[in-house]
Amino acid sequence: MERRLYVLTAAAFIVAAVLGSAWITGQFTTPAVDRTHGYVSELAARDQPWTALFRISDALSGLACALGVALVPRVAREWPGWLALAAFGLLTVAAGLFPLDCAALSDSACGLRAPSFGHRAHLLAGALSAGAVLAAMALLAARWRSRAAWVFTWLTLAATALTAAALAAGHGVGIAHRAQLTLIAVWLVYVALRLLIAERQPAGHGAPHVIEEGDGPAVLITAGPAGAWFHWDAVARELAGSHYVIRFDRPGLGLSPRSPSPPTLYAEVARLAALSPAHPEQVTVVAHGVACWHAEAFARLHPLCVAKLVLVDPPCPEERGPLSIARAAGRWLPALGGTWGATALARLAGPAAHRRLAGVADPLGVYRMGKVPAAVAGEWLARRDMAADLRQIRADKPFPDVPVTVIGARGRDGCAERLAGALSAELVRLPRAGRQVQLEDPGAIVDAVLATPGSTP
Repeated sequence: MERRLYVLTAAAFIVAAVLGSAWITGQFTTPAVDRTHGYVSELAARDQPWTALFRISDALSGLACALGVALVPRVAREWPGWLALAAFGLLTVAAGLFPLDCAALSDSACGLRAPSFGHRAHLLAGALSAGAVLAAMALLAARWRSRAAWVFTWLTLAATALTAAALAAGHGVGIAHRAQLTLIAVWLVYVALRLLIAERQPAGHGAPHVIEEGDGPAVLITAGPAGAWFHWDAVARELAGSHYVIRFDRPGLGLSPRSPSPPTLYAEVARLAALSPAHPEQVTVVAHGVACWHAEAFARLHPLCVAKLVLVDPPCPEERGPLSIARAAGRWLPALGGTWGATALARLAGPAAHRRLAGVADPLGVYRMGKVPAAVAGEWLARRDMAADLRQIRADKPFPDVPVTVIGARGRDGCAERLAGALSAELVRLPRAGRQVQLEDPGAIVDAVLATPGSTP
């Protein structure tokens, strides 16, 4: 999918270049705009016959450029150049939304009336966008160390300087401005081609982030949706005095690298099996949220590996069938997690969302990483497929004779009660606890792990 993502990104930049060059045909449809002395943006002035067409072209060109930046796979230390290019795209959109009142240089009567706010906004956006694209060219050329990139940068800088000089002189603005826009469009095509042919290091898809502490009987903790290892610090600290505690982050979450493929129930079962101690030692699995499905499937498929299950706030499996559109979107998400767009989304919304949902600090800033929102969305999209697989496993594999404790928090509509009845499990109700039981009442989870079979946790 990452290769396809490069193709999609390159296509966005080429579309931006083509739409931004609509002025080439506009010179023949709008003869009132002077080709030698008039701004290209005068084609979109409010008093021109094709204003709507050229305004829409400019706005769509800017959106395509911004989309291309959002889809670019993240490369270390290139962010200033891509940020400048995104600013260029958004300023181009603003220039399309706020057109000139009239053909400022081609129509001598235009300067007789006071300019509107939109007219002034267009001039400001145009000046800022020229500076932004020059900054993007220079910053990316410096990172790429490409002679071609530097040639485009210097030529565009020269064309921009000529445009400013022609404006001050009062003639020749149209020629210089058209040269500037042509160079920018060709440079966008160059960026697209570079993304397609440049050699890129493959994204790291390594082993999951694992924390091991303590000694004794093994306890394997698997977090709920969007969870990270540090959310279980209090539980692990209590258990590590007498147990060997294993915590890990699923792919894309916490400090684990992204996975090249979307999550599945069988993949999570295999992960639990790989992290469990070797036979004949058995492990107590503590699972939260949707990870309870992983733990139950693990117990059914690997019954000799499990000593006990502690299922915290389990959700009810989806009864509705999987959606093909969800599967298709899920295949794209691992690659999208490594883009600048995902990084920007995580930086803007990740810390606030984490504080709102978890109420604790993020010690290493993991929720500022673009891979995390993509992984969270991927797990959410995979829920129906996981539920369908769990129903099939339940039909094919009996539940082993191992003790189970189900901890029910408020707001699950009887899911904990039904699961406890189906598995003949001990049920612990925590009516005052919310979804983050491991943070709000870690002692209840510790007691459930330490309780002997048949006793009341």
